[in-house]
Amino acid sequence: MTDRMDDWEPLRRELDRWQAAGRVVRFWLRDDDAIEPTPALETLLALAGESRVPLTLAVIPGLTGEALAARLAAEAGVTVAVHGWSHTNHAGPEAKKQELGGERPADVVLGELREGLRLLERLHPARFQRLLVPPWNRIHAALIPALPGLGFAALSVYGRARQGGPMPLLNTHVDIIDWHGTRGGRGEAELVAELVAELHDRFAGNDEPIGVLTHHLVHDAAAWDFLSALFVMTGRHPAVRWSSASALLR
Repeated sequence: MTDRMDDWEPLRRELDRWQAAGRVVRFWLRDDDAIEPTPALETLLALAGESRVPLTLAVIPGLTGEALAARLAAEAGVTVAVHGWSHTNHAGPEAKKQELGGERPADVVLGELREGLRLLERLHPARFQRLLVPPWNRIHAALIPALPGLGFAALSVYGRARQGGPMPLLNTHVDIIDWHGTRGGRGEAELVAELVAELHDRFAGNDEPIGVLTHHLVHDAAAWDFLSALFVMTGRHPAVRWSSASALLR
């Protein structure tokens, strides 16, 4: 247990520095690939709910339906975003996976996104946010200027946002999953170091909210343990405000 506490000490020190300076950092939580109610989704909803952490669920429109809508109807702390259309990879075998790429005609890709937005808006009228979360965090640059015309208000990918693009960005920055190794949760010390690096960047003047990225369907014990510990530490700290995507985009 002592080792775990040591892992978290750099984050505690950095948040104390924010508090001493009278400053507050904004965090937000995005979880990808929701389709239907599952035990893993129940765990995530319970964890976020108990910690009063607003949750943005990136839902795959072409694979979801009424069951998820019914389950989320009473979850006031949940926002639904559009996760592409069907999370299908259309890139070639040597390329990075991408659904929203240049391999297909733009009108086909944009037509799917329009349909996805309409479907999720109908299924989740009280939860819905016009936020596009591209599968694998990738979208062909030529498609982005057309997104506002489809009804999208913002885009969410991975990494620090570049300013001055065609539409607002609400990005994620710390992915808790080890996609190239165990495909479970990454080590706590490594994740804490990434969070501290993001905090250093924000302290220096970048006012972008820090986005934590999760994927409930592949979480192992390490991923759940990290998320739980993060919520406990940040939820009690006066230098942290967990915000909903809707509030951050207002």
